[in-house]
Amino acid sequence: MENTPMTVGGAKALEAELLQLKDITRPRIVQDIATARAHGDLKENAEYHAAKEEQSFCEGRIKEIESKLSRIQVIDVAKLNQDGRCVFATTVTLMNINDSSEVTYQIVGEDEADISLGKISCHSPIASALMGNEEGDEVTVKAPAGDIIYEILKVEYL
Repeated sequence: MENTPMTVGGAKALEAELLQLKDITRPRIVQDIATARAHGDLKENAEYHAAKEEQSFCEGRIKEIESKLSRIQVIDVAKLNQDGRCVFATTVTLMNINDSSEVTYQIVGEDEADISLGKISCHSPIASALMGNEEGDEVTVKAPAGDIIYEILKVEYL
């Protein structure tokens, strides 16, 4: 099985979610099931069925997170060779050559990617175009609407 790259922050977020599910959510659901059982007939007990469904979702998510955590390779950007190149976990500020607009992205693992937070997957077309390049370089991103040319303004190891 292949290791999946993840930032320190991404790994901590998964670990925190796992802890929340195991220590808070799971015991609450068990209590909800016990309370619903006390109400009698389980066939027509909507509270019981809802709690069992939530339990199933919770247990599935716990297994999923444990599996991910067993396969991750945590990459600490602060410990990388800071030679100015775009690599996994760096934060990159780009300028669109066509309209001079600027955008900043952090290159992260697939599980951490969230474009609304400026986090793009290391497998995305933008990240793929950026990898190995440095400040001042121009890169061409193959987008569905056509090629976009960016100039790399800044590479940060935050």
